[in-house]
Amino acid sequence: MNTINFEVNGKKVTLTVPDNMRLLDILRDELGLMGTKEGCGIGECGACTVIMNKEAVNSCLVLATHLQDAKIETIENLDKDKILSLLKEAFLDHGAIQCGFCTPGMLMSAKALLDKNPNPTIDEIKTDLEGNLCRCTGYIPIIQSIQAVIKKGV
Repeated sequence: MNTINFEVNGKKVTLTVPDNMRLLDILRDELGLMGTKEGCGIGECGACTVIMNKEAVNSCLVLATHLQDAKIETIENLDKDKILSLLKEAFLDHGAIQCGFCTPGMLMSAKALLDKNPNPTIDEIKTDLEGNLCRCTGYIPIIQSIQAVIKKGV
């Protein structure tokens, strides 16, 4: 067991959890933040993507021991963050949401990209989304959604 201090969506958190507990399980089971989804559990699908210290990460691969003093942002921050809110609206407007399972991870990956680069090329968008699988949309509406947000000038 290990006591860790970190931040989630701007709120300080202190938890005592097993060292091998995954960030995904901490978010869902310990903090009740159910927006982050588990897909594959091995870092291949991107459904569990969150932002940790300004980088998109697969929360299924991050162990509790790596969370000390980390800053985590999850999909639950959607309506409090301008970029996430704009992305959500664009995803709805462009039909980028089908079954919705990949959506939280896609939104978080897109936000991490736009936080680093507010005007990425289409190739940069594709590269940043490579770790997120979507079986429904064919990616075109997702890319169009991100481009629409770029045009609004994030």
